[in-house]
Amino acid sequence: MRRELLVPKLGLTMSEGVLVEWMVQPGEAFKADQGLFVIESEKAANEIGAEADGVLLEITAQAGETLPCGTVIGYWDDGLVGEGVLAPSAPPVPAHAAAAAGAAPMVAAVAATVPSGQRIPVTPLARRLAAQQGVDLGDLTGSGPRGRIRARDVLAKVERLTLAGKGLEVNNTQHSSSATVAPAHGALRAPSNLERTVAQRLTAAKQQVPHFYLAVEAEMSAVMALRGQLNAAQTRQRLTLNHFVLAAVGQALKAMPEVNRVWTDEGILSLDGSDVGMAVNTDKGLLVPVLRGVGRQPLGALAQQAGELIGRAQAGRLGSADMQGGAITVSNAGMHDVTYMTSIINPGQSMILGVGSIREVFRPDESGQPVIRREMGMVLSADHRVLDGVSGLKFLKLVVQALQQPMGLLVA
Repeated sequence: MRRELLVPKLGLTMSEGVLVEWMVQPGEAFKADQGLFVIESEKAANEIGAEADGVLLEITAQAGETLPCGTVIGYWDDGLVGEGVLAPSAPPVPAHAAAAAGAAPMVAAVAATVPSGQRIPVTPLARRLAAQQGVDLGDLTGSGPRGRIRARDVLAKVERLTLAGKGLEVNNTQHSSSATVAPAHGALRAPSNLERTVAQRLTAAKQQVPHFYLAVEAEMSAVMALRGQLNAAQTRQRLTLNHFVLAAVGQALKAMPEVNRVWTDEGILSLDGSDVGMAVNTDKGLLVPVLRGVGRQPLGALAQQAGELIGRAQAGRLGSADMQGGAITVSNAGMHDVTYMTSIINPGQSMILGVGSIREVFRPDESGQPVIRREMGMVLSADHRVLDGVSGLKFLKLVVQALQQPMGLLVA
């Protein structure tokens, strides 16, 4: 039966997405959960899998287009009997869609012909880039399935030609996802899809979001003492300082719901739950899974949820839903011996809390005598479109108070 393929809504604030790449072409069969296309949301590029076995019948949108959520971008046949069943033979690409991609309105638009007459598959975005940059597709070896030429293959060729034009030494190895270009004073490689997406999104966030910054110190002696007692009393769930910071942020959100909001194209969106993002360093780069209902959880339950998400992040098993939502992220760099860290707000959120290392410093007590304190520097980066300095400082004060009286974090 003929069925629609739609642009999915991958997060609460997502209203549109960029169709990055088709992974299956008209006429090709696919299996359930096999990747069909890639949609780039405001936070990441997401590979969208098939819900069942089938055959792709028709493509109605081309790579590179920005499309509202719910837009029909193609049709597929699930093999079930019903009205409107179409044969799974390769149908033509609609003329208007092919023209938009700068290709002839036929199935051949997804393939290039090399001098020998052999046809090689090419993604629409790669074909468009090749035409714009004057790259001969017949000179490329694709890095995609069955040798399909992707956009990154074309971009790598452009880089190689640019370096060659400047008289720099070029590595003539055929391009692949791990190939490098070696100029005279270093090694150049094409960024991965994730690296490119992160770079684009953070650049846009820094340029378009009016950041302001607030820095405070929290005295952590009470947290360190309580953490030591709890870890000594049990071995089931080891507590970290970051668990206490996450819990303090969640409770502050619960106490100040007026800061738990984000800017969207439709207006200022107030969020319901006290969800908090958690920056996790992985082999693929920095990922930000979102902890749910942090302000309603006791510390032990929060630590368990955080441990599960960290494990899935490092194993590469996070889904797009795991990284959606929340107004704030906690980015803890304390293990790297940094006093303060000023961070860029994650796209789709309104705050990020950079957490530094604990420093032992002498401060005067009430009588003026020097007393050693264990202070942790924190910098809140906030979106001035939805928060001001007063609300940001009130929020930070609640976080500091929770850390300096940590017994209250043990219960919801």
